[in-house]
Amino acid sequence: MTPKQDPTRRTLADGRQIFYFDDAGRTRAHSARDSRELPALDHSSRMRYDVLTGEWITMASHRMTRTHLPSAAECPLCPTNETRTPTEIPDGDYDVAVFENRFPSFAAAPEEATDGPGDGVGDRPAIGHCEVMCFSSDHTASVGELPLERMRTIVGAWISRTEELSADPVVEQVFCFENRGEEIGVTLTHPHGQIYAYPYVTSRTRSMLTQADKHFERTGRSLLADVLAFEREDGTRLIYDGDHWSAYVPTAARWPIEIHLAPHRDVPDLPSLNDQEREELAVVYQDLLRRIDRFYPGVDRVPYIAAWHQAPVRIDRPLGRLHLQLFSILRAPGKLKYLAGSESAMGAWVNDTIPEAVAARLRELK
Repeated sequence: MTPKQDPTRRTLADGRQIFYFDDAGRTRAHSARDSRELPALDHSSRMRYDVLTGEWITMASHRMTRTHLPSAAECPLCPTNETRTPTEIPDGDYDVAVFENRFPSFAAAPEEATDGPGDGVGDRPAIGHCEVMCFSSDHTASVGELPLERMRTIVGAWISRTEELSADPVVEQVFCFENRGEEIGVTLTHPHGQIYAYPYVTSRTRSMLTQADKHFERTGRSLLADVLAFEREDGTRLIYDGDHWSAYVPTAARWPIEIHLAPHRDVPDLPSLNDQEREELAVVYQDLLRRIDRFYPGVDRVPYIAAWHQAPVRIDRPLGRLHLQLFSILRAPGKLKYLAGSESAMGAWVNDTIPEAVAARLRELK
């Protein structure tokens, strides 16, 4: 069972918050103090509206100076101890820790700028939240190989942070995700994910909501629910079919490896999952990560992005439906799929694989 997580809240030297989530049966004081002398958080990010596409683009030049691929001895996500420079996490050990990003794309609003972006055109503060979620104090750990109890804690932390961030009146969408692998572009190799709380609904979500609205007007049903029902009945691309969740390779997959994981019940976001759905999610999530890692013989850790699509906080919420998009840019050992001219400039995707073949390979790896 994955219970609701009540974190221990502490404050870092520059005023940022850190939240400690303990595995079940483990209670710690988390009383270590952040001894660093840090400059104030940079709130200089701006958003500019692209009138050609209707998208908001964030300008966060201060992120150019963020930490980039430090050695294990200098990792800012490892716990602080007497043998290393103090890190972002003051405690000497932890299970799961979430803290406000020191180099955020979106940050809490200055007092004089509390309005959301609305539908207007202009240049305005990038209001919102960016958090870092550390999945383990072990620098070399992999989420797929963590103990199941830790995965339960991670699920609980996703739920807790989504709930709290969604309550902020400037937040329109909460996005929990993990980037793994230097090929993806990670700047820290310690096992971690991130949570973005956007002040607008992202362009991909708006596109999916538009399609969902058209489908509902035509059929009176949920588009994502109908897609899931089709994949479960067809079975060709199905990878996992459990009591509460199913996973499949989408019919129009864009990436060399791509899996969608969806609950059988219509739920808008992670906090809406019941206890049984949370428990099965902890199990199947790690199962899918392990299958991806075994996809290419001789490749120990396949780079991936695990992206949680949640319904917007307010706008068109009934049209949204929770699902995970898990994908890799590795198209063969040592070869990446680059988004070149057609994809990058035109948004016209070309996939070098066949979804049915990918699904068959993933089923073999059970």
